[in-house]
Amino acid sequence: MDLSYAQHLEDYHLSLAFAGQASGFYIDVGAGHPVADNVSCAFYLQGWHGLVIEPQAYLAALYAHMRPRDIVVPALLGAHEGEANFHAVERLHGFSTMHVEVAETARQSGVAYKTHRLPITTLAALARLHDLPRVDFLKIDVEGAEGEVLAGNDWSRLRPRIILLESVAPGSMAQAHGAWEPLLLAQDYEFVLFEGLNRFYIAREERELLARFPRTTADWRVVPHLGHTNRAPFREDHPDHAFARDLTGCFMAALPMMDRDRLVAMLTARISDEALAARPDVAARHAVIDRLFPASSEARIGLAALDAPTLRDFYAQVIESDAFRVMSGRLAMSWDGGQILDD
Repeated sequence: MDLSYAQHLEDYHLSLAFAGQASGFYIDVGAGHPVADNVSCAFYLQGWHGLVIEPQAYLAALYAHMRPRDIVVPALLGAHEGEANFHAVERLHGFSTMHVEVAETARQSGVAYKTHRLPITTLAALARLHDLPRVDFLKIDVEGAEGEVLAGNDWSRLRPRIILLESVAPGSMAQAHGAWEPLLLAQDYEFVLFEGLNRFYIAREERELLARFPRTTADWRVVPHLGHTNRAPFREDHPDHAFARDLTGCFMAALPMMDRDRLVAMLTARISDEALAARPDVAARHAVIDRLFPASSEARIGLAALDAPTLRDFYAQVIESDAFRVMSGRLAMSWDGGQILDD
């Protein structure tokens, strides 16, 4: 493995068991982002594919662009089919959960959450619907609802070779496997490893996997980790540094000519539709200006007085201002030929 994408080297530990297996199928429950802190990404790169369950719509939508071979289910997974409350935690999407007490833990850390009613299905229903092949590994990370996911499986139809589950309570990191481990042991799975975050179990009939799977946690430095190499344009040790650096230059050079609607969409991508549709008060207008221009800039003068019916319209008006146009030129000039630099 060239690079680990998972939070706790989960993919590296799995790769030791599946060494030499060129293709395979996984089920990734609570998959999150297609790349960052993702257990199945490294296997996708090797040619595997699988079933990805991710209830957060904006994360689920990314798979079509980054991992199009995967089957994506934008729903909750539990013990029964129907609907359930889902508490989406802002920014820290990994804390989003069906259990309100987990979301409350996140809120105590200063992060808000919103509750939505979402469809919920089961492993058994998905196995029937998709007529799944042999499942090499099932990964479950659902912030406290791991036992409910296991309870929704039909073990006579779906028997993953390896199962790994987050086994510590969100926030407190206390051991939480006591509630669901007896079910796995009763289904003739053998516990093989706890690496500090997840517990790994292997079906007892999988003798080769049992023989190859490590019984001790790998050293964190055994393989390069994606989390060590963030901010690709600025980190020479990032595997994509050269392309990211060139891409940054291409973007900067093109900024002054960029489609204005597209630019507004980019700048407002992390702002809710509700906020963008609201009429901006003085504080909201100043927040936009503070985001785009230094406090000492003379170019800020007069921008707060722009008359805009919505926050989105205010962004559009600021983008059309002399201040923004010249700023885009300042950003572009090192790459568009306007400035001569000694490299």
